[in-house]
Amino acid sequence: MRRARVTLADVAAASGVSVTTASLVLTGRARELRISAEAERRVRTTAHELGYRRNVLATGPRGGRSQTIGFVSDSVTSSGWAADMIKGAVDAAYRHGFMLFVGESGGDPLVERTLVDAMRDRRADGVVIASTHTRAVVVPDCLTDVPAVLLNATSATAVAVPVVLPDEVQAGRSAARLLVEAGHDRDIHLIGAGASRHDSPPQSIAASERLRGLREVFAEADVEVAGARWCPKWTPEHGFAATAALLSEHRPKALVCLNDHLAFGAYQALAEAGLSVPEDVSVIGFEDHPVASWMRPRLTTVALPHHELGAWAVRVLVEMVVRRARTPMIHRVPMPVREGGSVAAPHG
Repeated sequence: MRRARVTLADVAAASGVSVTTASLVLTGRARELRISAEAERRVRTTAHELGYRRNVLATGPRGGRSQTIGFVSDSVTSSGWAADMIKGAVDAAYRHGFMLFVGESGGDPLVERTLVDAMRDRRADGVVIASTHTRAVVVPDCLTDVPAVLLNATSATAVAVPVVLPDEVQAGRSAARLLVEAGHDRDIHLIGAGASRHDSPPQSIAASERLRGLREVFAEADVEVAGARWCPKWTPEHGFAATAALLSEHRPKALVCLNDHLAFGAYQALAEAGLSVPEDVSVIGFEDHPVASWMRPRLTTVALPHHELGAWAVRVLVEMVVRRARTPMIHRVPMPVREGGSVAAPHG
């Protein structure tokens, strides 16, 4: 059930003053018009206790849409991926006749709540809450009375909000299928996660879903994963260390690296061991990070479609705002394969 918005009249009645007096206090004109300090204190205290927020666009057209969408991201300036998501959202908003207002929370729930409140005060027709990396987020309770969509995030609370996510399970299937179709049926090793489906970095939704997709296809093809190296962080350093440790014991035919940074480290370890990609060892990654295009040969990877994720979230929100349509609670955006030269048929 949507929470009724507290009005200026509610604040005035609870404070024992006129609507005009309450308005003058809350617009900062109390002293100018000689309203008593006690009345000002009473109005401000009551407004805070009731959760009143002044509608800064109250003079605009009543009952209509503002044609604006709020977009709150945990990262804007520090991530190229965030910029790609925002560009997709901006493009989609423009095509549907909406303007996008963007705010950066830095992952701070209090800042996020403040940004959402500010966008609602400006009569945003809906709000997108975005995360650069897939994770569970606490949905601000102030979103119960405005259309909202989670982007690259799931709800950590009972609040029911549609979510737009990359199809990580299908991405895992695609990566496994590439290796199987290239002829790999043995000596395939994972870099980044252990053999168990629970043996992945804490709270990593992407890891568990990629592993699920990989295992499904390998099981269907009767291919057994020969080994797995868990990494506490998905960085080049950890990819290098895990691959070097593997090579000290065994020479694999193929490496499935759970992201491109791990694959970058694996490339370096393979080179130091005198092994070539893909002649000696095939390597595949995930995410299509810019580093993948600088690797030689270029890394074959399954891409995170950040631009399309942003666009998809806005399209879902517009459906809710304009058509008041009931939308599925989960939307999966396909992750395309970016072919490089790092996968080939096994030799020997």
